[in-house]
Amino acid sequence: MVHTYEVFVDVVVFPDYTSNAARLGSTRYEVDAESKSKADGVAFTKARSDYPTATEYDIRVTRLLK
Repeated sequence: MVHTYEVFVDVVVFPDYTSNAARLGSTRYEVDAESKSKADGVAFTKARSDYPTATEYDIRVTRLLK
């Protein structure tokens, strides 16, 4: 059975590889998946697509919506 999960992803982007200045951001996704672990993977794929230059992704499945 497929459920809808709320997933937050914190993203760290270093705009220039020669500096330590990082941009931090957070984004929220509603992911349809069969389990929390699969929702984690789907959110990672979406975040990587939205932020291809990011170096760190912190994924948190926060709650079951449906």
